[in-house]
Amino acid sequence: MYVHLGGNVVVPDNEIIAVFNIDVKQMSKDTCEFLRIAEEEGFIVKISKDNLKSFVVTERDNKSIIYLSPISSYTIIKRALKYEE
Repeated sequence: MYVHLGGNVVVPDNEIIAVFNIDVKQMSKDTCEFLRIAEEEGFIVKISKDNLKSFVVTERDNKSIIYLSPISSYTIIKRALKYEE
């Protein structure tokens, strides 16, 4: 099945590795550094420029892709699990 991450972006649920909240105030220094390096290396796909709520780590063809999404991590996880019932 596919999971809608926001905008026009859908990904196969089997490519999703992890889903995280984006809360800059509570994010660790290591997570901020991880996202900074991932952006420098071109692994980040910004679905929206405004109101980012989560980031989704995926892997396709042995390449990591990190999506910055305007949809909450709870909603994305709920969508991904909906089809497993």
